[in-house]
Amino acid sequence: MPESPALPPAVIVEDNEAVARVFKAAVERAGFATTILADGQIAIEQLAALAPRLIVLDLHLPFRSGRDVLHYIRQTPSLVGSWVILATADVVAARELERDVDYVLVKPCGFIELNDLAKNLRARLGPP
Repeated sequence: MPESPALPPAVIVEDNEAVARVFKAAVERAGFATTILADGQIAIEQLAALAPRLIVLDLHLPFRSGRDVLHYIRQTPSLVGSWVILATADVVAARELERDVDYVLVKPCGFIELNDLAKNLRARLGPP
């Protein structure tokens, strides 16, 4: 029996454990294999190796800010093609960064909103 193709990888960069779990469930239900990274420094250290197609990024993170992580993503050749969803309660910062990300979700955002967005992105990739 042939192996089924691997799901495309996604990373949730979020320090609030409860929010990260909801985001993970929403993205996984959309058809991604999902990893949670709980701080900005770990994200910078691990994102290139994980090579995610989708990154859900909080701005206010411990150790390195979401802005630092976003800058790293946009400057790293293996991550340039990754979709970035900025998930933040900071509306001012979201407006400042909206040109640097693919989508902005203003917190509080829920499972359904993120799941719908992730499903639309997953559909662009085609079948696994």
